[in-house]
Amino acid sequence: MTHRCKRSSGLWKIVVWDEPFFQGKKHEFTTDCYSTLEHGFSTVRSCRIESGAWAGFEHCGFQGQQFVLERGDYPCWEAWSGSNAYHVERMCSFRPIACADHGRSRLMLFEQENFQGKRAEMSDDCPSLPALGWGSSTVGSFLVRSGAWVCSQYPGYRGFQYLLESDSPAGEYKHVREWGSHAQTGQVQSIRRVQQ
Repeated sequence: MTHRCKRSSGLWKIVVWDEPFFQGKKHEFTTDCYSTLEHGFSTVRSCRIESGAWAGFEHCGFQGQQFVLERGDYPCWEAWSGSNAYHVERMCSFRPIACADHGRSRLMLFEQENFQGKRAEMSDDCPSLPALGWGSSTVGSFLVRSGAWVCSQYPGYRGFQYLLESDSPAGEYKHVREWGSHAQTGQVQSIRRVQQ
């Protein structure tokens, strides 16, 4: 059974600026921002996460490369995209991650699509799936039992990031294409829990 999450106001706060290093126009959010354009920003160039965990996206409408933003300062785009497979100089939408529960997270991964083949269960961070004994450089599907997880393309939490949440439809990610609009490959070699 997958743990369902509910959003409640007051748990999340992000402050964004339209210039690097916390300069220029400033705006605070406690809920989803579908498009920064709707708030007079062409893009976010720096941000501060004051509470909760947030998912940032390259394009409006929660599309494109994903970034997991946990509590702290992000003075420029390199701070949130520096270890990704390609540098993204923009963030045009973002939303709270309601299911971030670092202490109670559970995830199942499967070698093939539709929850087939070899499987493993995780409840802790794993900087290297190959070192753990996962025989393949790819994962075919995920079942998120609880919490929110960040899967990374390479060991050490590098490369493309894919955010997986238990409150996504039943926590089921049957195919690579369900990991996000930018998902092109099933290559996943490190996984960690999202910090709230």
